[in-house]
Amino acid sequence: MGTLKYAILGLLNRKPMTGYDLSKEFNFQLNEFWSAKHSQIYPELKKLTNEDLIVHEVEISGDVLEKKVYYITEKGKDEFLTWLSKDMPMEPTPKNKFRLRVYFYNNLDLESRIALLKHQRIQHSKRLEFLISQKDAYTEIPAFYDDYFGDYLVLDGAIIREEGQIKWLNNCIDICLKQSKK
Repeated sequence: MGTLKYAILGLLNRKPMTGYDLSKEFNFQLNEFWSAKHSQIYPELKKLTNEDLIVHEVEISGDVLEKKVYYITEKGKDEFLTWLSKDMPMEPTPKNKFRLRVYFYNNLDLESRIALLKHQRIQHSKRLEFLISQKDAYTEIPAFYDDYFGDYLVLDGAIIREEGQIKWLNNCIDICLKQSKK
């Protein structure tokens, strides 16, 4: 089974949500490590409903607007917790187009190399600033059983990742500059 199934079950284990609410979570909270499009979420909700892992209730907003609010079932909780507690082997390194381009940088002149590296550094610096601003919202580390404990840990990892990327980019720039003087 695909991981999207468990991401949705995990979110619904926290609280009931509409498909739209789930989509927002993928675009904001989970965006640093997992993504799903609107077009993937709704078919998955249908499958999960057919498997009796979730149920929904139709709520009326205003005079005519209907929305489905999804809830995880006991069967869904059991399957989610079974998946969550399994140890998993390390995944292969994800593809990275920028690093592939760096691999072939010997085909570019120094000025182009440095410009591309600096542009990446700017992007990662902006992402780092955003992540730090998200972490600043926490006045303290959430309690171990709090829903936001995992969020905090993932956010901390994302900050460390971006700091590492910036350090690597600075190192690449330094190496290019040193090699150009030889």
